[in-house]
Amino acid sequence: MTAIAARDLLRALGALDAIAREAVGLRSFARAGVRVLPGLVGSDLTILSCCDLQAGRRRIEGVPPGALDRRACEAFERHLPSHPLIDAYRRDPRPRTCRLSDAIGLRAFLGSPLYAEYYRPLGVRHAIVVPVHADRRHVVAFALHRDGPPFRDAERALLECVRPQLGALHRLAAVADARGLGPAGRSAAPRPGPGGLTRREREVVGWVGAGKTNRDIAAILGTSPRTVEKHLEHVYVKLGVETRTAAVLRALPARRPG
Repeated sequence: MTAIAARDLLRALGALDAIAREAVGLRSFARAGVRVLPGLVGSDLTILSCCDLQAGRRRIEGVPPGALDRRACEAFERHLPSHPLIDAYRRDPRPRTCRLSDAIGLRAFLGSPLYAEYYRPLGVRHAIVVPVHADRRHVVAFALHRDGPPFRDAERALLECVRPQLGALHRLAAVADARGLGPAGRSAAPRPGPGGLTRREREVVGWVGAGKTNRDIAAILGTSPRTVEKHLEHVYVKLGVETRTAAVLRALPARRPG
């Protein structure tokens, strides 16, 4: 394991504190991460990327204005099934910080259609991803890009150091959205949920995203595990999904540029 200097650990703690202070929901979590993480390791373009590996689609958050147009998004999705990093997570879904160069050699990458159609127009030769959630179908990750120099081992180690905490903040942000919390931490007016979810259904999905079991959620909400199960059945139908993880990810607020 690469050693991390004390000053870098202090910077990492400061970055996590800054993101936690701003992350009152998933959108603000994305914006805060995109703004703060390049202060830990240099990045010309940083986004929060949510990839559905089976559908071959990507949703993105925190995109700087004009950074990614629709043509770039379409080019990425064309090559998503064969993307070296996506393939690495498909084979081993355990969350871990990974550089593009860990999955494919630079010469092979620069000669690939993926580079020609997506990365080269962006002026990018190097990328590193920090997953806040990963399973065999979905990867939600901060992606940092730059033209050079390559991301060093020390930079990967620093991002890996903050990755578990970023995952926890992501789950808490999902819960905040599900519970309709406003920026001051007070309950906001109910909002229509994805797929027409009710407020209680959004709460259930939020607690699922926080890793709670049906029994845990029942205790938190003051109901029965069977009622929680029925709420989830309704959520699956409304969102067109079949699993708890898919329900959480489908309920994430999504925005595409353009």
